[in-house]
Amino acid sequence: MNTALIYGMAALGEIAGCFSFWAVFRLGKPVWWIVPGVAFLMLFAWLLTRVDASAAGRAYAAYGGVYIATSLAWLWMVEHIRPDRWDVTGVALCLAGATIIIAVPR
Repeated sequence: MNTALIYGMAALGEIAGCFSFWAVFRLGKPVWWIVPGVAFLMLFAWLLTRVDASAAGRAYAAYGGVYIATSLAWLWMVEHIRPDRWDVTGVALCLAGATIIIAVPR
């Protein structure tokens, strides 16, 4: 499977899992929301093991940029708050760094 696709799916899993806890403890949603949240977090962790990287730390570091981009997409699409120019600038820098970490030949 393509690394970018794995990272994107992992980010959605992590954000959905963490958001379930946020929803319970900050938004007053029912406690059962944590059950699918834990399943999403397990999916996230498993997906990161599927990345073709020479070391776990390198795979996780590169994933960080994708996570940040996906978090801002979540902010916009789920929480209905449009990212500003500084958000976009920051995520561009993060994605550039993630690309360097994961894609350069070693």
